Amino acid sequence: MSVVTNVSIQVIPKVPDEQTYYVVDKVIEYIDSCNIKYEVGPMETTMEGDLDTLLNIVKEVQEICVKEGASRVASIVKIDYKPKGVTMHEKIGKYRK
Repeated sequence: MSVVTNVSIQVIPKVPDEQTYYVVDKVIEYIDSCNIKYEVGPMETTMEGDLDTLLNIVKEVQEICVKEGASRVASIVKIDYKPKGVTMHEKIGKYRK
């Protein structure tokens, strides 16, 4: 049984300013295709699932940015892991209306 983990990623592709949102949109399209729970925020996207699966997504995201024209990619990754699992809902559910 896999442990539910949260991984957040912020990608900063080195592309001309007018292409930044395009590249980020391609990253989000890929994450959406992975059949995992995720939420897009204004500064990062948070994913929920098995740690190995999420880390593979993080790895692929770098390649997507390069494929879409980035000469370099800086990414900020946050991992929230606890042995019994952790969900986005338990952290922020009480703030939702």
